[in-house]
Amino acid sequence: MGIPNKLKDIRERSGLTQSELAIRANVARGLIIGLENGSVRVVRTSTLTKIAEALNKKVTSIFFTD
Repeated sequence: MGIPNKLKDIRERSGLTQSELAIRANVARGLIIGLENGSVRVVRTSTLTKIAEALNKKVTSIFFTD
């Protein structure tokens, strides 16, 4: 499973919409959309950390593949 699908799956299993995740992580909704559709490929580590924390996950469990 690629990062876009992994992020979407975790977000949906957490019961969050893209907007809710963006608010929790204090990032733009467009960033969440871009990460989920694969159009965003470069993101600051601090931003990845905020998204992972909003999902109660480790950055590596979401944004790095096996």
